[in-house]
Amino acid sequence: MRALRILLIVVVILGGLFVIADRVAVNFAEDEAADRLKTTENLASTPDVSIKGFPFLTQVAGGSLDDIQVGIQNYEAAAGNGDSAQKIRIDDLRADMKGVEFSGDYSSATATSATGTATIAYDELLKTAKSEPTQVAPGVTANVVGLSDGGNGKIKVTVEATVLGTKLPEPVSVLSTVTVVDGTVRVKADGLPKFGGVDIAENRVRAITDFQQKIDGLPGGIELDKVQAAPDGVEITVKGSNVRLAG
Repeated sequence: MRALRILLIVVVILGGLFVIADRVAVNFAEDEAADRLKTTENLASTPDVSIKGFPFLTQVAGGSLDDIQVGIQNYEAAAGNGDSAQKIRIDDLRADMKGVEFSGDYSSATATSATGTATIAYDELLKTAKSEPTQVAPGVTANVVGLSDGGNGKIKVTVEATVLGTKLPEPVSVLSTVTVVDGTVRVKADGLPKFGGVDIAENRVRAITDFQQKIDGLPGGIELDKVQAAPDGVEITVKGSNVRLAG
């Protein structure tokens, strides 16, 4: 009995030491991965990296990790093409990476699949709309002055208009549907606003109310999947396969 008791104590101690060593190793790996991701993606700040699953050391020995969660604040994605390419800020980008395999020297890591969420604030999306006064009919100019949550997954697009040199006393608003197609966020009015009772061709009005913005260059090659209007901006979901975390 005494020998068995001693053996159990030794096992408990060794188990405790293994757990401590495992947690120290995973914390070190998370810091290293965060620094590597910051360099690879040219991020302004260090992202949050959390390696899930236990034990970590046996996963490393097998050359792959089950689950890594990454959080990036204020990511600047490419918006547009060619000379007109700009940046659009994406807030609180969080991605869940599954089946992460890495090279023997840990210089590169690739996830089999990834899903995540993020938000594009309305003030950022407004940059893609026609915010400068544009002629939509003889003597009539209009421009988008605001985007906000319209409820039920819609965006409220607020338009200011000037008719024959006189600005309308109140801006007009229209509810719009937001979708994503091939990495492009599209905002399309469900109906058309009226500007002082003036009849304006639909295509001229939609040249103001409807707009789109292509977003690419997301971390690791993930892509836009779905979008929906929300109180603080457009909520997006992202997904990808063979997503590169580093290297």
